[in-house]
Amino acid sequence: MAELFVYVGRIREFRPIDWLVYLSWVGMLLGLTIATGGFLLVGHHHGVGFPASAWCVPGGAAIFTLAVAIDTIGHRTIYKEVLRGGEQLVHHVTIVCGIASVVLLVLAHGVAGAWVPAMVFTALSIIYSLVDEVFHWRRYVSANADRVEMWSHLFILTGHGTMMLGWWLWWDGGYLGVDATLRVLGGWP
Repeated sequence: MAELFVYVGRIREFRPIDWLVYLSWVGMLLGLTIATGGFLLVGHHHGVGFPASAWCVPGGAAIFTLAVAIDTIGHRTIYKEVLRGGEQLVHHVTIVCGIASVVLLVLAHGVAGAWVPAMVFTALSIIYSLVDEVFHWRRYVSANADRVEMWSHLFILTGHGTMMLGWWLWWDGGYLGVDATLRVLGGWP
């Protein structure tokens, strides 16, 4: 726990640009958690039934968000310079693929064929996440990463994997509960 407090305490070193990046990135993930969880809660409140896989989406997103919030502190402070090489590019590619996969999975509800690029971007986000892990483990064994960063990556992968697998299972099952919740929200005939 002491290592975690030191790691998180580095947030005091943030400059304005670090705060902008941090709040944008973590805020976007928190928004995804709230939006998906809120959607399910509204539906549930109105008697809509959802499969268990649907609840994995906000649950996984919450784990993912918390882990990213911790990890990003180190990325914006102690590891900022070492990430400027290929690892930073891998992060950017992973983020673009992850965002694209989520947007396309949402569109897959009503747009025929949107699931195909959604699946491609999901696979790419996972592949690039694994490439990123190679960078992190190489840094860890050479004493250029600490245990907090490594544990945060375990939870990043756990949260992201839970969210995305749950989302794909929900989609594969016909997005049960989505149409009824959209009707409750007034956005679906």
